[in-house]
Amino acid sequence: MNVKITYYLDVVSSWCYWAEPAWRELKQRYAKAPVEFNWSIALLDESGMSKSREQADWFYRRSGTIVRSPFMLSSGWLTGLKEYLAPNCVAEAAKDFGVTDDRVRLALMEAAMCAGKKVGDWDVSVAVAAWAGSLDAVALLQAAKSPEIEERVRATTAAFHALQVTQRPAFVLKSIIDDRAVFSGLVKAAPMAAAIDAMLEDAAAYASHAAHFGDPPPN
Repeated sequence: MNVKITYYLDVVSSWCYWAEPAWRELKQRYAKAPVEFNWSIALLDESGMSKSREQADWFYRRSGTIVRSPFMLSSGWLTGLKEYLAPNCVAEAAKDFGVTDDRVRLALMEAAMCAGKKVGDWDVSVAVAAWAGSLDAVALLQAAKSPEIEERVRATTAAFHALQVTQRPAFVLKSIIDDRAVFSGLVKAAPMAAAIDAMLEDAAAYASHAAHFGDPPPN
């Protein structure tokens, strides 16, 4: 692949929810291009969480109007936890059962922010994910609560923080010639598409040069 994209998200981040149409648009636009799409969990901590449903609703009204949404998100999922391990670990665990696409985490997002389901409860998250991914609920719950899955989620969260950005969603674009672009907090496809196009063009230019001249001369 000439370009790899990693999307850092938290399943209960409203801005990540609003970024999903852009993510879908990019995947469709570059479906036949040498572009690889991956997502990783970047857990929100207590500092990034709304402290009450009233506060969450205020933020939802703001973000909803900014993206011109015809509906308002629900704060019904919010239960005051410092972090929401259950939905994020369940989404991560689904990868181990072959569900590496977006459907499980999207179902969890929809359950929380559209239906107000309390996905902080492990059983609620597992029920949603098992239905969305056609997975065995018992096996999924066992995997999601395992130390290995939490370690993976903590590791990708640490990788997000190493970028020295604060906003989710964050998108890291890296090309085969080691060019890199980081977008943090954006929910529009256009700026990322421009960067992808530039990276693909430069990668093709390097391939053309290599075909004509080969490796550089030795020192």
